[in-house]
Amino acid sequence: MTDYGHQLSFGLSLNPAADDLEETRRLARRADDGGLDYLAVQDHPYQPGYLETWTLISHLSAVTDRISFVTDVADLQLRPPTMLAKAAASLGILTNGRVQLGVGGGAFADAIASMGGLPRRGAQMVAFTEESLHLMHQALAGGVVRMQTPHHTVTGYRAGPVASTPVQLWLGAQKPKMLAVTGRAADGWISPLNIYVPPEEVPARQQIIDEAATAAGRDPRSIRRIYNVIGTIGAHGAGQGLVGDVQMWTETLSDWALRLGFDTFIFWPVGDAEAQLELFASQVVPAVRARVAAVRGTR
Repeated sequence: MTDYGHQLSFGLSLNPAADDLEETRRLARRADDGGLDYLAVQDHPYQPGYLETWTLISHLSAVTDRISFVTDVADLQLRPPTMLAKAAASLGILTNGRVQLGVGGGAFADAIASMGGLPRRGAQMVAFTEESLHLMHQALAGGVVRMQTPHHTVTGYRAGPVASTPVQLWLGAQKPKMLAVTGRAADGWISPLNIYVPPEEVPARQQIIDEAATAAGRDPRSIRRIYNVIGTIGAHGAGQGLVGDVQMWTETLSDWALRLGFDTFIFWPVGDAEAQLELFASQVVPAVRARVAAVRGTR
């Protein structure tokens, strides 16, 4: 079993489509009122129907009270890392610490190029991403930031202000080289959806992260593990991903926490999002918390 011992947290993925803004606002408020920990917003700015992610998060932070936000995940090839760190620190200050920063190297090179970005691929993207994480860590800590490489030229940026609540950097990754970057340089791993990285493939990926962390002198237990979970809660549900009643969801997420090592689950509901959110927040989440706490208490 691989339980890294982190406190469990739960979130909801929000649709950034401009046409669904009213529902997105309602869902954000209900998730906030329902006690969830995170609202997650995907970042695909080249989609013409999508609102820009950082702007949407800033707006939603003003219509919610306590829930935190995470980019799931921000495209580093379209967002200069020092500027992204500045934006995250700024919003962290404005919201009293309600921001975590999920980032990724940028998986859609042609779409990135269509917006004027440099479409890095393969080893070049991996190196660029790892350097970006180091730059952002420096910038979020404040002080003078410098880096001169083929991928970055930062000549002495004076970073600040520094958020009193640290902004963590969680990396979206699924292939070995980027998973190793997670272990060396990120504060957490964001796994793609359970339909893309199914549970049976998770242990091998966790092992890559852990081995890279250990080789870099880091404790693997310090790294957060976040799973994007698509599916439907309901005895007669149908569709992709995890499908079943509340008991099945409770047993499955508890197993994924205790055996696979995930500490955070971001729910991507299929079907009636408001009804699914109600079941998730009021029934699944408290049951998973209780089940995992009970198992941990016997160890």
